Amino acid sequence: MPEEENNITCDCKISNRVISKNGVDLFTRQDGNLNDFLISAYEHFRLNYPKFYKMDNLCRLGLLAAEILLRDSFKKENYRPEEVGIVLANSHSSLDTDLKYYETTRGFASPSLFVYTLPNIVMGEICIRHKFKGENALFIQRKFNPEFIQEYVRDLLNNNILQACICGWVDLFAERHEAILYLIEKGSADLSREQKLNPK
Repeated sequence: MPEEENNITCDCKISNRVISKNGVDLFTRQDGNLNDFLISAYEHFRLNYPKFYKMDNLCRLGLLAAEILLRDSFKKENYRPEEVGIVLANSHSSLDTDLKYYETTRGFASPSLFVYTLPNIVMGEICIRHKFKGENALFIQRKFNPEFIQEYVRDLLNNNILQACICGWVDLFAERHEAILYLIEKGSADLSREQKLNPK
């Protein structure tokens, strides 16, 4: 039996304080620091998820990218919660928050920072927000390897482990940040988009 076609139905990129979807720039802010940019973007897109303010910046970056990726592009009602998964990679793990947490251990260690000292927390936040319960994985890599991610996701979809998957790259350290997310759906009717993950 031939494999069913899997297609990239949309993508979102956040880099150098510019947010784009499907190649179209939607928001930018160059003044202030990264935290200012993320909060401004959250308010600009009216995400209405107050927990966003309590998250570390890696989670904010990933959640923001996922929100924009899915908005007006994903029909959640077409899937059961366990049919939607997340596969991500990054190079700095949770180091940005790890260092901030370590500084607090000189006095009173911060429980609110400690919960973000695992890199896969960003996936947990996205899953909680959207009630996704499917397969998820996070890989630490020196640089974004789209071929590896695409092959991993293809296996999940072709073996009916998932029917849809958010995948890509979410990396942050200090002011450096980059999120490149794709929505891949099994048997999507959208055949016009390029069928390879392309970080450019």
